[in-house]
Amino acid sequence: MKKYILVSLLLMGAVMCAWAVKVKNPARGTYVYRYYLADKAATTHTLDKPQRFLSKKSLERRQRQGLPIDSTDLPVARQYLKQFAVKGATIMGTSRWLNTVVVKSTDTLVLQRLAQLPIVVASRCVYVAPDSIEKPEDIRWNVHETFNRWDSVPNDPYGMAAQQIEMLGGTRLHEAGFTGRGITVAILDGGFQNYHRIPAFKNTHVLGVRDFVSPGEASESPVPPGPSFHRIDHGTKVFSAMAARAEEVIIGTAPDASYWLLRSEDNISEQPVEEDFWVMAAEFADSVGADVMNSSLGYYAYDAPLASYQLRDLDGQTAHISRAASMLARKGIVLCNSAGNSGMGKWKKIGVPADARDILTVGAVDGDGQLAPFSSIGPSQDGRVKPDVVARGSNTTLVSGRGTLVHDMGTSFSTPVTCGMVACLWQALPQLTALEIIELVRQNADQYDAPNNIFGYGLPNFWQAYQQGLKQTASH
Repeated sequence: MKKYILVSLLLMGAVMCAWAVKVKNPARGTYVYRYYLADKAATTHTLDKPQRFLSKKSLERRQRQGLPIDSTDLPVARQYLKQFAVKGATIMGTSRWLNTVVVKSTDTLVLQRLAQLPIVVASRCVYVAPDSIEKPEDIRWNVHETFNRWDSVPNDPYGMAAQQIEMLGGTRLHEAGFTGRGITVAILDGGFQNYHRIPAFKNTHVLGVRDFVSPGEASESPVPPGPSFHRIDHGTKVFSAMAARAEEVIIGTAPDASYWLLRSEDNISEQPVEEDFWVMAAEFADSVGADVMNSSLGYYAYDAPLASYQLRDLDGQTAHISRAASMLARKGIVLCNSAGNSGMGKWKKIGVPADARDILTVGAVDGDGQLAPFSSIGPSQDGRVKPDVVARGSNTTLVSGRGTLVHDMGTSFSTPVTCGMVACLWQALPQLTALEIIELVRQNADQYDAPNNIFGYGLPNFWQAYQQGLKQTASH
């Protein structure tokens, strides 16, 4: 099941499947393996020269929070990578935090021989190309230059988005001048259709884009990359919840933040290699100095023949993606991740990396504060409160990839509403660490004293969190 599919699409699933057109997969016959390396002994990098592999902004973020550079920050040793550069195999990427290499080939014997290298302690097949795939939809490039007159709310600058911000105490934070300026947000998603052409983003500061699924199509500057980046608009909607600015129609929760748009989700199939893409994107976000990350993605069920997760795996340390996500706060980054939309299905629980430690997992409520029935529940399998908080995800006011105002459902959208407010809070309290910001948000949610596995700590009040943060810093 696609991890960020919206409830409205799930209800239409049977109809859509009947009309799906299958075509030959150009990648058929391809396999991808993940290799876990024994060490970094052969690295040419040193911890006393981190500027060789981390940006100035990334180093400043860590220094500000008193966080050390450690061996997990060192890139995978080039000498080791050379051993994977064999005929018939292509290195797709690495993870320095988890010390892994991802390699693809059409020859499984080559991949199996690589698993026997002395530097490899374990390996796993993470992708088997299906013979056929659903024919990708044509990209819809047409963009509406204006909104409909009925989309506006005269004399209210927030327009249709007012309640989703007010529910979190965000309006007062904005009025105090905290709109995310100076904070860098990385969005990990599956597609950002027309993000560069929609008028509501005209004044948004996009630092760059990167595609980890189709890297040959990517760019580091805010210009349109290849077609895969624009195939769907899920990321565009997520982006709009934070960054849109259209007076009396919609204003996002962090309109003055700076953004990296990172594609890590492959929409063609559901396989564990997407965890590797996600980790690559997260490490990239760290390296360029992102402060906050939004991930409206989650996984638990994979296409056959690859194994899916079991409930026992939701401990924040088993899944590859969750191990990396659990490291983010100690790299100085706050991750906001969607809880998932499995509440009405057999699974019901959160997925990965929503189970990660030291992140904000976000569930969904409606405009009355009642739980959206699709919102996945917790706790984690080791008993931690999940979700951490909730926000409006039924319905959320957004901008589509066609530039129209839409109202859509999913924890995919309650998460960026929250994430934008985290950016504003951190702008207001820059002296706090990522872990302190996370705890401040939890402490100022309306069920902090009696959390449960449905609402977590409840609806956070970011104005109240700011007031408490001021008192805490003053006392220090």
